[in-house]
Amino acid sequence: MKTITIERIDGWVRSTPLAVWGLLAAASVWVLRFNPTDRIADPTGPCLWHALTGINGPTCGGTRMFYYLIHGNLLRAAQMHLPALIGILYGGYVLVAWTGSWLFGKQLPVWKPGRWAVIGYIAFFLIWSVALRNLTIEPFAWFNIPNLDGV
Repeated sequence: MKTITIERIDGWVRSTPLAVWGLLAAASVWVLRFNPTDRIADPTGPCLWHALTGINGPTCGGTRMFYYLIHGNLLRAAQMHLPALIGILYGGYVLVAWTGSWLFGKQLPVWKPGRWAVIGYIAFFLIWSVALRNLTIEPFAWFNIPNLDGV
């Protein structure tokens, strides 16, 4: 297992984790303000991929996954977008490790995925989000999320 060494940098770059936390907070406020699980139209509109093709695409369900994640409902979050949930959980740990090194100068071990792990994740993401989640046979039918725009 490879670990990433994070060195403390002086100056404004050092406050970058704070900016990332601010963006994450803004995204959370947006998702909480415009509940993506109801049938009320949001400012971003319906999923463009689904509107054009009639099937769930790579990003369909991502906002709903985040909504369920910040409400602590991991099962529904996994149903909405499993690969994105896996990516967010890993990214969240990396963000906590980065913030810890920024605040305390202590480094948590962070797994740095190799080339094949990244290729495998991208392949899983694409195959699952375009093909497997659109199947109507069990066990994949559970992942076929409804489009909320009434189409």
